[in-house]
Amino acid sequence: MAAKEQELNEIQKKMESADFWQDQEKAQSVVSRMKVLRAIVEPVQELQAELDDQMLLLEMAEEEADETTVAEVEAAAGPIAKKLDKLQFQTMLSGRFDAKNAYVSIHAGAGGTEACDWVAMLMRMYSRWAEEKGYDLRLVDSLPGEEAGYRSVTMHVAGPYAYGYLRAEVGVHRLVRISPFDSGARRHTSFASVDAVPEYDEEVEVEINEKELRIDTYRSSGAGGQHVNVTDSAVRITHLPTGVVVTCQNERSQHQNRATAMKILMAKLYRLKEKEREDEISQMLGEKGEIAWGSQIRSYVLQPYTIAKDHRTGVEIGNVQGVLDGEIDEFIEAYLKKKKKKKK
Repeated sequence: MAAKEQELNEIQKKMESADFWQDQEKAQSVVSRMKVLRAIVEPVQELQAELDDQMLLLEMAEEEADETTVAEVEAAAGPIAKKLDKLQFQTMLSGRFDAKNAYVSIHAGAGGTEACDWVAMLMRMYSRWAEEKGYDLRLVDSLPGEEAGYRSVTMHVAGPYAYGYLRAEVGVHRLVRISPFDSGARRHTSFASVDAVPEYDEEVEVEINEKELRIDTYRSSGAGGQHVNVTDSAVRITHLPTGVVVTCQNERSQHQNRATAMKILMAKLYRLKEKEREDEISQMLGEKGEIAWGSQIRSYVLQPYTIAKDHRTGVEIGNVQGVLDGEIDEFIEAYLKKKKKKKK
């Protein structure tokens, strides 16, 4: 912790320099690192200060035989313990890229229009979750469904440990509900896959041969202001040797779309490279598998009863609407704890 505090102090001094913002790209990288360090250091400092205050109060109350103050200190112990548990949990996010921002992609699976609507619901769920965390979320790419929702979306989630948390969401998500698109009001099952990759930076070396890329441009299809549907600004990049395809259309120019698409491609190729080392090339999409029956990591059931269940950890939550409103931390924490225990 002392090393991180020292690094944070050095960054804050560096930011006071008059020429700090002359190199915008480098400055943004430093600011991102500062946010990560503050997310680690400040909660620990605040908890330590709170503990010191409570200990001082307790000592004074015991000296004066003040039972009322002693009771107040005892009541404060519960919330402090919860904060400590949260800090201990954060130590699980110690992977090389856990502190990074993330790119999250959601793709419709079996279920037709229902599945496309399910993608939109998941997009909203993660947007609410990111908002609660204080993260910045923006849409990078989207392909609308024919009648509703999206066939696919890609979002950029920026904030300390965004990838560390969201890697717990990779997999197939299953929805069971009465279809709003079925005039017979029958129950339907829909599937969508969620993928997450970290936003890599210059410390990651991924060689990409431009000759092995097919780059297509086309007109943006979604809502996005004056720049959409005016020029061929959207970009699709295909890495021919692996077949990996990435798209981006929500930036303001073709140049920006291409730069973002290349970042996502680099992230996907780096992850593929890591999995090749682990002889898991056949599992390129992580735990997602086929986007259909039998492959789901989590089910959200709205009919005939209500429950959200994570099949990897067994965690069940009856308030499905709360989950769909972004309350997914219980699932994420249970999964990461299980992974940590398994690794040990």
